[in-house]
Amino acid sequence: MTEISYFTNDGLEKIKAELSDLKTKGRAFIAAAIQEAREKGDLSENAEYDAAKEAQGLHELKIAKLETLIASARVLDENQLDLSFAQPLTTVKIKNLTNKIEMSYTLVAEKEADLKLKKISVTSPIGKGLLGKRIGDVAEIQTPSGLIKFEVMGISL
Repeated sequence: MTEISYFTNDGLEKIKAELSDLKTKGRAFIAAAIQEAREKGDLSENAEYDAAKEAQGLHELKIAKLETLIASARVLDENQLDLSFAQPLTTVKIKNLTNKIEMSYTLVAEKEADLKLKKISVTSPIGKGLLGKRIGDVAEIQTPSGLIKFEVMGISL
């Protein structure tokens, strides 16, 4: 069963562009590498040919994964979001109850996550722990460094 992934329209378009690039330029590059290796003689003892064929297999696997991702993708309309609870595409302001530091993160699909832009994946420990929480709720999240309690201070777009 394929898991549904939620994206912004821009995020889904980037994935579609990546897939298109892999299918055109990527396949052409690998085909050229295979052809070049073939021209070097006996294929049974040609390590370069074997490496090119393996690269082709990995490339096709990546294409298949992106196709599956796109097929199960859902674009969320920011105008339709209920801001009474944390969900994909919402920005959640949280306070660490241990050190009292406040921070804000936007919950996004795994492929759109970028910590520098304060976008965390809904599949990350913190992302999972915040999903469904409302303002005032305390999320107890198991992280690699231990259990952390966050209070939800605000939810916005």
